Amino acid sequence: MGYQINKTKMNTLFTDLLENYTIYAPKRFVGGGTFADTDCIRYGEISTLEEIEFSEKSDYSFKEVLLPISETLFYFTEAVIKESDPPPKEAIVFLRSCDLHSLNRLDTIYLKNGPVDPYYKRLRDHTHFILMGCENTFENCFCVSMGTNLSTNYDAYIKVTAEDVLIDSHWNLLDQALANSQPFTVVPDSVSINKISVEIPESIPQSVFDSTLWDDYTTRCIACGRCNFVCPTCTCFTMQDLFYSDNGKAGERRRVWASCQVDGYTDVAGGHAFRENKGQRMRFKVMHKISDYKKRFDTQMCTGCGRCDDICPEYISFSNCINKVNALVKEENR
Repeated sequence: MGYQINKTKMNTLFTDLLENYTIYAPKRFVGGGTFADTDCIRYGEISTLEEIEFSEKSDYSFKEVLLPISETLFYFTEAVIKESDPPPKEAIVFLRSCDLHSLNRLDTIYLKNGPVDPYYKRLRDHTHFILMGCENTFENCFCVSMGTNLSTNYDAYIKVTAEDVLIDSHWNLLDQALANSQPFTVVPDSVSINKISVEIPESIPQSVFDSTLWDDYTTRCIACGRCNFVCPTCTCFTMQDLFYSDNGKAGERRRVWASCQVDGYTDVAGGHAFRENKGQRMRFKVMHKISDYKKRFDTQMCTGCGRCDDICPEYISFSNCINKVNALVKEENR
């Protein structure tokens, strides 16, 4: 159902929802950017419509709502293990089409790739997603090439105009709350062209893996891991056992974000490390995003949000790397 309401009524709806839900959306953190005079747009809790940043792309994705940066899985003593409690409220997340497609990748990894991850599932099952449309493409986006510029798998779509709020609801709760509102035909905004496009080859020969292409990233990449942390489909983590100072035999186990690009990620027993070379790490990441995941799940892992290009301090472009790989494959097939 489509509805047209004013902003005051939307904020009243937010107030009602906050009794049972925590609402997350892209939010501007003034002075929270890379430099003291720059802002950061990332996900945070909001309570009013005005707090949501609709006009700019968020620097970070929504994934930390379902995959907290540091998440306590369970507590332990010598004799007892107690699983951590889930959040007291359900969640509502505002996100764009590329991120909604990223949700599908996360679901595949955590719910359909062997045993179900119970910690992800308990958050996922109690989260609702509201789509934010894109009237124009943003810098470094290539969602059209990845087929993620359109999405219909949402609980609701929202568009804010100068005077009103337009909502397309697929959620009974919203339908009930907006039952007396003005009916309105609402079609989600989406882009049909980006400034950047990529072409991913159907198959990648071994010669590309062995190419000197990757040497460039050995010298340029500084192994900061930023590209992984902003990516909505990167899911690598490590485990940390935290022992309490007042009782060294009690503590908690935490799941903490990790990065395949940083030093130490591939360390193994005996002091050995796979992929010490940063070019090899870049090759691993790229091939995982555009080849390995597709072979296993029949869809590309990358959704073309462009955040990795936005955040890289060395101006390494993931989209440019994809096109370099494609050029090598074409050369190989001549």
